[in-house]
Amino acid sequence: MSTQTFHLPDVGEGLTEAEIVQWRVAPGDAVDVNDVLVEIETAKSLVELPSPFSGTVGDILATEGTTVEVGAAIITIAGGEGQPDADIGRSEHGEKPAEEPGGSVLVGYGTGGEVKSRRRKPAEKPVTRAVGVVAKPPIRKLARDLGVDLADVSPSGTAGEVTREDVVRHAEQASVFRNIATPELPEERELSIPVAAPAASAPAPAAPQADAREEAITVKGVRKATANAMTSSAYTAPHVSVWTDVDATRTMELVKRLKASPDFADVKISPLLIFSRAVIWALRRTPMINAAWVETENGAEIRVRHYVNLGIAAATPRGLLVPNIKDAQDLNMRGLARALEKLTTTARDGKTTPADQQGGTFTITNIGVFGMDAGTPIINPGESGIIAMGTIRQKPWVVDGEVRPRFVTTVSGSFDHRVIDGDGISRFIADVASVLEEPALLLD
Repeated sequence: MSTQTFHLPDVGEGLTEAEIVQWRVAPGDAVDVNDVLVEIETAKSLVELPSPFSGTVGDILATEGTTVEVGAAIITIAGGEGQPDADIGRSEHGEKPAEEPGGSVLVGYGTGGEVKSRRRKPAEKPVTRAVGVVAKPPIRKLARDLGVDLADVSPSGTAGEVTREDVVRHAEQASVFRNIATPELPEERELSIPVAAPAASAPAPAAPQADAREEAITVKGVRKATANAMTSSAYTAPHVSVWTDVDATRTMELVKRLKASPDFADVKISPLLIFSRAVIWALRRTPMINAAWVETENGAEIRVRHYVNLGIAAATPRGLLVPNIKDAQDLNMRGLARALEKLTTTARDGKTTPADQQGGTFTITNIGVFGMDAGTPIINPGESGIIAMGTIRQKPWVVDGEVRPRFVTTVSGSFDHRVIDGDGISRFIADVASVLEEPALLLD
């Protein structure tokens, strides 16, 4: 009794590896050709792999949850029909099989007939199985549609496989199938277009000395650290930016009431306070915004922080600093107001310490104080998002079908697309905007 070995094939996506998600068979199970053996997950999709053999399941060589490379043995099947000691998924030299220009599907992987689930009934009139015939699944489907038995077709492929032309030619009715004919591909797989070689670059000349009309500022300290951090972030994290306009009239009314309240008489109240509370509230609703992409010895991971160290970008005489308020999620409105006032005062006085700038999880930049509406800020390293608060000014706004003057601002931000998808980003920005429009949401 022969034993067949099934290697993980390239399922047509050019993959190099896949994860074993779920085995549909167990040792001792009887399988037919095209019965589903296993479900794998590639970088693009979930794929069911059918059996190229019939027989009895022997050893399962890859456990669920493991990642295996293309060509690795994953299961053995004893007895029954099939290619003896076949290495499905590899050539006779142990390499991946040759590909046709039409795609990278494993040559010889799969057989005639539709892939069937073990729970489905077999077709009433199954097509004759050409066991041992090397042909791609699309070619087998074409043969089935044309009523061609692949065992009767003479293959002309470079690896001994049956090609599309072989099937159509064998049908002797090629003229009937003009709707499936395609233009002939050129023999050349690639076309190289020569371009002029760039001129050899000469060493960059030394920068001339600044003349009387120029000033040379040595890049060091905060400026150097900021430059390195922003360059690293911009070229490491794929930034995506979104923004929306919002009616912040009720936020301005709340700021006015808080300023008049005796409970807030000794602290500074500004729209930034309501904005910060809105951000903390929205982070709780979309935790991935508060996550970080982390490279470890075992590969990359996304680390979700269930606390908020809220960074506030501050322009200081030393340059841009981003101190953060530790555990901002635990502060009430008055406590957050005090923390914001202390943070800005400390930064303005140049007394911000390195510890104040470490461990941030999300950053706010208040570009509105400079009269700006929106921007596409660069994410602070170690974080996955930054949000910008634009200037608040009166604009015409439609309310209940009438155009009225309202206080309007723009909420914009940039996010690391490795960590957060578009729906989460949009939901977060919309949540912040909703609070600015109706601060009563903070009472939930």
